[in-house]
Amino acid sequence: MKHFASDNYAGVHPTIMQALIDANQGHEMAYGADSITARLDDLIRREFGEQAVGYPVFNGTGANVLGLQSLMPRYGSVICAETAHINQDESNAPQAVGGYKLWTVRSDDGKLTPEMIAPYAQGFGNEHRAQPLVLYISQVTECGTCYTVDELAALAEFVHARGMKLFVDGARLANAASYLDVSFYEMITKTGVDMVAFGGTKNGLMFGECLIDVKGVMSNEMKFLRKMSMQTASKMRFISAQLIALFQDDLYRSLANHSNQMAKYLSDELLKLDGASLVYPVESNGVFIKMKQDHIAKARTQSNFYDWHDDSVRLMCSFDTTKADIDVLIGAIKNDSH
Repeated sequence: MKHFASDNYAGVHPTIMQALIDANQGHEMAYGADSITARLDDLIRREFGEQAVGYPVFNGTGANVLGLQSLMPRYGSVICAETAHINQDESNAPQAVGGYKLWTVRSDDGKLTPEMIAPYAQGFGNEHRAQPLVLYISQVTECGTCYTVDELAALAEFVHARGMKLFVDGARLANAASYLDVSFYEMITKTGVDMVAFGGTKNGLMFGECLIDVKGVMSNEMKFLRKMSMQTASKMRFISAQLIALFQDDLYRSLANHSNQMAKYLSDELLKLDGASLVYPVESNGVFIKMKQDHIAKARTQSNFYDWHDDSVRLMCSFDTTKADIDVLIGAIKNDSH
């Protein structure tokens, strides 16, 4: 059975699974000193620029907490949207493990602008105020929306002018690159992003993400902070091997293209139902939609999915979602519906 609750529900892509099997040959040096991780380093530079340095980690929360921690001193704090993953879905890990305060900004679509964050990006030098030193955004946002390249560049320019850094949670970065039809270099490096947590688990990996120091200036600190944050894998080659497979032959893009296309198809079919309306535009692999309660109940006989805000629901498509899966869901909704 296929579900529409989360792209985390999906299994492992066969190419990724084969990469794990291939990596499971003989012995390799531990803690990232292996030949496979060295090959990943080359691919990171190819995708994000010669200065970029990647740090494989176990999971997305670990990548976010570690990345933000690395970009500021202990007295620093983070500006983010109220809907941000670090604010809504990572327990109190940012505060308890990272040790920093979150300044949350209301946003109707998950995106932030310089004008929205300006009231929070102030008080610099005031010892009584947690210093706002990093802006955290998600690309794709938690609302399924995408920042344009120009919007990213505007945010980077704004925060850098104030001595701040720009961190991007890229759990679905591949879906954004697919939607915008741009490279990672164009979307991240050229716009001025300082650090990105590149996601793999939501796009076919078994486990693992990669924290990328886009400007390559954190090498002295990051290896120590990663270890302190319990994100240094002894058998790192098994994370690196999956990421290599995702980058090679642009597998990340083909998988993201597919899940995005399935979300568009799902949206089109749901909008044919009486009373259905989108909450946000479909710009990735998620559909946020309001439907009649009887339609929601019937859909739940076929699939798990999450409630969203204001009586809406969120349905996510994955790399392995098919039109047939969607047709089954639509059929369950239409069964004796009124």
